[in-house]
Amino acid sequence: MIGAIGFGFTGCKKFLDVNQNPNNPDNADPNLLLPTVEAAIGQVVGNNFQITGSFYAQYWTQSTFASQYKTTDQYALTNVAFDGAWSNIYRRALVNSYLIINNPQTSAYTKGITYILQAYTYQVATDAFGDIPLTQALQGNGYGSPKYDSQQMVYDSVFNFIDKGVALLKTPNGVSPGSQDIVFQGDADKWVAFANTLKLRAYLRIANKDINKSKAGIAALYQSSATFLTTDASIKYNSTGGNENPLYNEMVALGKTQNLVASATAVRSMLANNDPRLKKFYDPVPNSGSDTIAYIPQGSYQINVNKKVSIPTTLVAGNPLDQASALVPVKLISASESYFLQAEAVARGFASGDVNALFTNGINASFTATGLTAADATTYIAGAKDAKIAGAPQDTVVKRIITQKYYAMNGTQGFEAWTEYRRTGYPDFLIFSKASILGAGQRPQRFLYPNSEAVSNLNYPGTVPSTTPVWWATK
Repeated sequence: MIGAIGFGFTGCKKFLDVNQNPNNPDNADPNLLLPTVEAAIGQVVGNNFQITGSFYAQYWTQSTFASQYKTTDQYALTNVAFDGAWSNIYRRALVNSYLIINNPQTSAYTKGITYILQAYTYQVATDAFGDIPLTQALQGNGYGSPKYDSQQMVYDSVFNFIDKGVALLKTPNGVSPGSQDIVFQGDADKWVAFANTLKLRAYLRIANKDINKSKAGIAALYQSSATFLTTDASIKYNSTGGNENPLYNEMVALGKTQNLVASATAVRSMLANNDPRLKKFYDPVPNSGSDTIAYIPQGSYQINVNKKVSIPTTLVAGNPLDQASALVPVKLISASESYFLQAEAVARGFASGDVNALFTNGINASFTATGLTAADATTYIAGAKDAKIAGAPQDTVVKRIITQKYYAMNGTQGFEAWTEYRRTGYPDFLIFSKASILGAGQRPQRFLYPNSEAVSNLNYPGTVPSTTPVWWATK
């Protein structure tokens, strides 16, 4: 898996302009490799996973005037569609994290950050594909065909990597990587908060599979007086040198054709709650004489030929004709997600705290991230049916926490929203795509292993159907 590292992929040219022999880790400058790891992760969650996840979470559907993502709306996944994402995960993010961690010149802080990034990357990868190479991955000679390890083992490693990273970040007088860290500029406290939030996410992810482990892990996390994110953990971009937002770059590469339009699933539910964020996530149809948001049911492009539909806004990097989309950050974990994770832990009885305050903070963080105010959020909470948790039974409270997380992730964290749906079954208003080629009642539960693995890895386990749930998915 260690292979040659290709650094020239779209959207990360500046960060990935590194020529290092991966078989000589002693010669790799960790200060140069750290932004390479971060940029590769941003490319994965901000491009391929963001688009597919946003279709499956039903924020977006295929435009009636274009065709690029028809197969996505049809649930007609192909192995080759994930070659690029797999390469970014293994040949760029994980290989370079391995080089950083195993370089004796790496400072404790940089190594700590890298362990946490490694944990994040492995979790994203296993949530997407299921079993993945872990113990024999990244080892170079002798492991050209690494075996696939179970998701349970990968999750155990995620927790282990987080613990290693946090311990290193608490090294006295550690040397910060500074601006080479393009997420937090070397701020150790923020990285510890990120690590704790990631661990909380991971323990909640397995709650329906192994409740005892989930509950014990979260209890230990809280007993350690853990801090959690209060600001977005994101990668920022600019409009020059190939450093644009990955989704924007994808659309530019497609000739700036507008393939992404508003799905009725998300829009109708937000309208039912009088949600002012709706017009922050979608633009009204130009020259229509109306400021309402036009939408079509998921996958209905064939029966709505030439209908003009609202598109995602520049706030979510969804308009290829507006260069402001190039500047939109990719969110690895958002502040609103952090609050909603904490609220769920309390609601389930896994942690102590004020669930109402955490729930409200999650909504407030989402509103302010869109440019709205806390006062706007207060008005929304007072009137929205999906924002009422006071006095509700536990199941309803959890349902509304996840539903509010779904609204908050619109356009920015599509993969994570779809993943939370697979975990919890919420929101409970998703439909089956009108264009689906799957059998009745079936929908995608995972991504397909890439074709590159099928043709190069002797331990390739074979294609697992997209309808097969991943390990932790019991809903």
